[in-house]
Order: sequence, then C-alpha cells, then structure tokens
Amino acid sequence: MFDLDQYLEEQLKDPEFKKIHEENQEEYEAIRAEIAARCSQNVTQEELARRTGIRQSNISRIESGACSPRISTLQKIADALGMKLCIEFRKKSS
Repeated sequence: MFDLDQYLEEQLKDPEFKKIHEENQEEYEAIRAEIAARCSQNVTQEELARRTGIRQSNISRIESGACSPRISTLQKIADALGMKLCIEFRKKSS
C-alpha cells in the first residue's frame, strides 16, 4: 500500500524538493481545506460542480493542485457548501 506521508517524508530529504514544498505550503493548505469541507458533507466533485456552475474537471484540477483557483472561485465553492471563506494574514514563524 502507498503511504503518502511516508513518501513525502522521504522526498523532503531532498533540499530542492523541500524548498519548493515549503514555498507552496499555503496553497496546499487551501486545497486540503476545500477537499475536507466537501468530503465532510459527502459532496462529490460532480455535485459541487452542479451547485457552483464550475466544471467538474476544473474542480478536479483545483483539488489536484494543477491550477491555482481565484478567490472568487473559492468563494463560490464555500457558498455552495454553506460555508464562509476566511483568509487571514499570520506572522511567519522563524
């Protein structure tokens, strides 16, 4: 069985991979939050597409990290799930 956490841990030993991963961490968190919100309501990508008017293939691209969604797209998704989109600025940890 493939263990994503174990794979990621191994890849993070590569300094170049680690740098790229850290640069994109916030985007990964947004993607994970969107997927968690959708799955917590047992909503499929297809159902979310119907609710938002966003093509299912585009939702899939967002969730796979193949594209970066606009804030307006994330807002549509949040609205369709009966949720509020919150964006915050936090001080970077050293």
